[in-house]
Amino acid sequence: MNGEKLLRLPPRIKVLEAIGSIGDGRITVVNDREARVLSSLGDREYRVVIERLDSSKYRVYSSDNGTIYRGYIGYPIIAFLMLKGVIPIDRDVMKAMTGIPWKELNEKYKKYSIVERIVMDRAERIGVPRNIVNDYINIVMKKLRVMKLFFDEKLSK
Repeated sequence: MNGEKLLRLPPRIKVLEAIGSIGDGRITVVNDREARVLSSLGDREYRVVIERLDSSKYRVYSSDNGTIYRGYIGYPIIAFLMLKGVIPIDRDVMKAMTGIPWKELNEKYKKYSIVERIVMDRAERIGVPRNIVNDYINIVMKKLRVMKLFFDEKLSK
């Protein structure tokens, strides 16, 4: 597509960040194609735009670092796709991922695998088994794998 870049699959933990942002009530849907997502610390706001091209192709924009600088599907895009009903929401996983200081954990441990283990342990302590969380991540990743999300800077305007 003209100058648009196909986004890569995100790190697994971004699925959990996405559903956690919904549970925390940090997403404001502006209209059918646009949302604003507040960061876990509340110090940044990401603008997300999603335009459906066909059943599995989308033009997207998000101002988060993962999308812009690392070229993967950032958690604000995943969260908006969840709210739009394109990607399923698991209420138990959402409850388990609510109230997590994602940025603090990511900066402190600097490895997504460590942060994932911490949030999985927390989920188990509140009654959501690790296998349920893993199954949910796998479902979302499988759905993202069949989708084509093209980053389009022009949507930022």
